[in-house]
Amino acid sequence: MSVLSKIVPMPLHSFILLLVWLMLNNTYSLGHILLGAVLGIVIPLLCAPLRMPQTSIKKPLKLIVYVLIVLKDIITANIEVAFLVMGPMQRIKPGFIAVPLDLCDTLPTTVLASTVTMTPGTVSGEVSSDNKWLYVHVLNMPENEQEVIDLIKQRYESRIKEIFGC
Repeated sequence: MSVLSKIVPMPLHSFILLLVWLMLNNTYSLGHILLGAVLGIVIPLLCAPLRMPQTSIKKPLKLIVYVLIVLKDIITANIEVAFLVMGPMQRIKPGFIAVPLDLCDTLPTTVLASTVTMTPGTVSGEVSSDNKWLYVHVLNMPENEQEVIDLIKQRYESRIKEIFGC
């Protein structure tokens, strides 16, 4: 590890902090540049011990496809939920399900839980302490709960596993 990387462990973050400092103060005077540079070095140094290594994205092009699929699902689910809540209330059958997880790390699990929550009609409730189950609330539970589990695993989890190389 070089001396420079010990002083500036996260150079991009340091540069962004400097830019944000200058934009917040709406000045580019030497004093603010120096203060912003000091903050850009000190803050990442203080935060460096808190960083946790994360799984990296192995297939970024698959991530683009995934985002497009999720956007399409959000639009479709919005329409479905709108018709559901505008209709008779007895048609709504909420429920919880436990989705078994086959993901390798916390970041892919977080991406899956966030995706489920972003899609109208479903909300991630909790991830089990052993990271083996994702508890999901479904606004309109079908007769066969396995349909929802299969949809989440095939449509989202399998793609996340591919993206992160799990």
